[in-house]
Amino acid sequence: MTAVNWDPEQYLRFADERTRPLHDLLTRVPPLPGAPAAVVLDIGCGPGNSTAVLRERWPEARITGVDSSPEMLARARGHGEPSADYLLADALDYDPAPAAPDLIVSNATLQWISGHLALLPRWAAALRPGASLAVQVPGNFDAPSHTLLVELARSPRWNEALGHLVGRAGVHHPGEYLTTLAATGCTVDVWETTYSTLLTGPDPVLEWTSGTALRPVLTQLTDPADRQRFTDEYGALLREAYPAGPHGTVYPFRRIFAVATRDHG
Repeated sequence: MTAVNWDPEQYLRFADERTRPLHDLLTRVPPLPGAPAAVVLDIGCGPGNSTAVLRERWPEARITGVDSSPEMLARARGHGEPSADYLLADALDYDPAPAAPDLIVSNATLQWISGHLALLPRWAAALRPGASLAVQVPGNFDAPSHTLLVELARSPRWNEALGHLVGRAGVHHPGEYLTTLAATGCTVDVWETTYSTLLTGPDPVLEWTSGTALRPVLTQLTDPADRQRFTDEYGALLREAYPAGPHGTVYPFRRIFAVATRDHG
């Protein structure tokens, strides 16, 4: 599969909405054992908006942002959290153990990785005593924004070029994250929240997905005419599924959260 061409600016058009779940996630993280100079890893740091939130929360921490996208890391280094270290690495292969982290954070990253449940015990094992693993993933893969994308990509017109790109990863039921992390011996807290976000402007749900779920499709369609044709078709489906109201377009977005903390023993 071709590496996804990420667009940091498009992603950050909704920076506040994308970062809010991270704030909610961090409220459930207990005190870090190495504070104030704790070691914090931001795996899947993207353009650095999550890394900046971590710096606000732990000003004296040693923070490393990890991401597989050179475009995202370039944006993070230039406009994200300049005092952090940044590392180009795939989350699937990255080993956090040598860092002896006080906190591993993964914000809206694991949904891109097939079989990511197998990563969680390895990450939990890397934690020092009293340290935590905090992850957040979107839980809206059965929402129209995603199901319509899958159906369109697998339609006769687009299936040959795009059918293999969609529906490949995704997330699990919250209970699976709970049982997977509990098996590591950690104390675990898992919950879910649905945010009802009011989006404004023309085709706002298309603009939202253009920074995330639609990126593999936009990367694959190298012909500008094909790219425009697909986004026009997808945009029309989204306008019907998410009709604009007098104050904007309501976009429900479910998120799944998990915090696992190793005991001090």
